[in-house]
Amino acid sequence: LKHNQRLWTFFQGEVSAPDCPLPRELRVNVLQLSRFVDLRTFELLSAPDRDQLRVLIDINRQIAAGLSSPAPTAPVATPAS
Repeated sequence: LKHNQRLWTFFQGEVSAPDCPLPRELRVNVLQLSRFVDLRTFELLSAPDRDQLRVLIDINRQIAAGLSSPAPTAPVATPAS
């Protein structure tokens, strides 16, 4: 839990940086998700619960899957003859 909390603290710092290249909406979504992760982590540190831990694991797996997926590419336009 402590390592996961450090990871999400890193995400918070990066998306809060003034020079963050991500779109504003995505930065806000990451911050909202990180707030949820923070709250759930503190709950689990005080009262461990396997089912509640599963939620954090699932979030991390979804984020990892999204980060490892290739970015969608736009179709290449062909010049008209």
